[in-house]
Amino acid sequence: MTRFLVVPQWQGSPAARAMHLVDGAEAIAGDLPRASTARVEVPASAGEALGTGIRRYSALARIADAVTDALGQAAKPAIVVGGDCGVAVPAIAHAAEQHPDLAVVWFDAHADLNSPATSPSGAFAGMALRAVFTDLPLPGSGAVAADRVVLAGAREFDPAEQAFVDEVGLRVLSVDDLADPGAPAEAVAATRASAVYIHVDLDVLDPAVITGVGLPVPFGLTLDQLTSAIAAVRARRPLVGASIAGFAPADPAAAVDDLGTILRVVGALA
Repeated sequence: MTRFLVVPQWQGSPAARAMHLVDGAEAIAGDLPRASTARVEVPASAGEALGTGIRRYSALARIADAVTDALGQAAKPAIVVGGDCGVAVPAIAHAAEQHPDLAVVWFDAHADLNSPATSPSGAFAGMALRAVFTDLPLPGSGAVAADRVVLAGAREFDPAEQAFVDEVGLRVLSVDDLADPGAPAEAVAATRASAVYIHVDLDVLDPAVITGVGLPVPFGLTLDQLTSAIAAVRARRPLVGASIAGFAPADPAAAVDDLGTILRVVGALA
């Protein structure tokens, strides 16, 4: 049975609806099997930057340590349910400890490639993918080499993020590229990794597919495109960890409207 770890972290988000991420994580958790679901307690306080250039850094660091501890309590891989997409960084680092040649497929409408120096908001969610393969001042950063990372479905890049993509030669698959559901699997195969971690920020989906995201971006993936791409990756490499993030429903009724879509994504990962 798949193991789930619910982490209702909101402190990394730049969105005005950041606190709704708590409601979103709890709504998803309500439809998960209770016996195989654990939770990380998220502090109520926002936290302080402590000179890092990352807003709410102190709370984020505490949560990252707690995620690492929780994942280490069982050998079986888990699906981490956020919260904002910063929850994926310690989870990826944990998977990389077990699988040193791990590849990461990061489905997201946004590039998440800013640094504390380039971020217009200072929010860690906008730096989360960069932290996967670059040393930033947060536990778990720099765990995977850039040449084993695939960014899929992104369609909103800050100028500094696009420059960074060009600098490091990051593999980027556009929404048009994902018309071929096998494209992410081929990109993973090209890394020669023996295992894969998949992260899904739900805003990779088109706003017509899901409404409960804080920062929607038009012209995204259909649900079938996303689930087919996940299935193709899993057919090529063993999935040794996953995360799903970014559900911020405006109210309980809106949460119910989106949960069918989200549970199909969870099912594809599980």
